[in-house]
Amino acid sequence: MVSRFRRLIARRAEQLSPGLLPGSYKVFSTIAQSGPLTASMLAEHLVLDKSQLSRAIADLEKRGLVERTPDPHDRRAHLLSATEEGKAGYAKIQASPGQHSLRATLGGWDVEDIHRLSALLHALNEG
Repeated sequence: MVSRFRRLIARRAEQLSPGLLPGSYKVFSTIAQSGPLTASMLAEHLVLDKSQLSRAIADLEKRGLVERTPDPHDRRAHLLSATEEGKAGYAKIQASPGQHSLRATLGGWDVEDIHRLSALLHALNEG
């Protein structure tokens, strides 16, 4: 399941911008879903060190997927948000067939089975 998730992220990164690294895609998707965010908020959310995050943001900016604007609440900080091009690319990926296959699969399951799966995955993660 972990390998499948890694392949999915790599495929989405390539669809968004050829050569985009999966880690940068994770940064971008967080900005696209939750932005605008400061780099500090993003680093905390993704549990990344600032140098990793800085490289990813620079790459996303260079590709025209992310832009910085001054934070109106803190003049020392900038807000990161997806550009129109980035939003359009992300929406296209989200709308493509097979992107919600887990949701579709679980949609046919009994609610009790979903709760049991959730409890077992939680136990596996904790153990």
